[in-house]
Amino acid sequence: MSQQPLVQTPAIIRQLGQTEYADSWLAMRRFTESRASTVQDEIWLTSHPPVYTLGQAGKTEHLLRPTSIPVVKTDRGGQITYHGPGQLIAYLLFDIVRAKAGIRTLVRSIEQAMLDELLARDITAMRKKGMPGVYVEDAKIGAIGLRIRKGRTYHGMSLNVDCDLAPFANINTCGYPNLSDTSLRELGCHIAYDKIETSLAKRLSKLLSGYN
Repeated sequence: MSQQPLVQTPAIIRQLGQTEYADSWLAMRRFTESRASTVQDEIWLTSHPPVYTLGQAGKTEHLLRPTSIPVVKTDRGGQITYHGPGQLIAYLLFDIVRAKAGIRTLVRSIEQAMLDELLARDITAMRKKGMPGVYVEDAKIGAIGLRIRKGRTYHGMSLNVDCDLAPFANINTCGYPNLSDTSLRELGCHIAYDKIETSLAKRLSKLLSGYN
């Protein structure tokens, strides 16, 4: 699908390895609060140790049973989700005012990057109306949760690459009862995590900031 990038200057891509969720959240907030209008947009690639995160308006009843996995109340949109090793996270630190782009355009661009990446791996995925993210049949494989502060975004997207899916059984993923979750590994794609990370980062950069 041909799509114009949101901005014409390349985003800085930072590969952070595994980080603690709380540390990444604090760093994103600090970056967003302090950045000047001339600062380049950035994409932070990471993964986290097991953690459930609950969106700003998230309801605790979507955590179906107590577990040993910590729960963090955060300031992104959306309900509850799970992060863990083998799940690729891209935090998108974009100035959408400067880009003259609406949040819907940003969300669709993120979804398109995931759709294109999955199709390149022979996995046909889709959008679902009113349910941000990416799905393979009735199972969710990619999630989106953003926060806009002073016309700038932080938080971002996650793609289940080679992660343990069992913790998703303890929650209503993104607040939807009986929504199942899947991963590239479960769908038979065994390409190394770092190759998916590099490839998806290029797709995000191309769609969001014209990076080649």
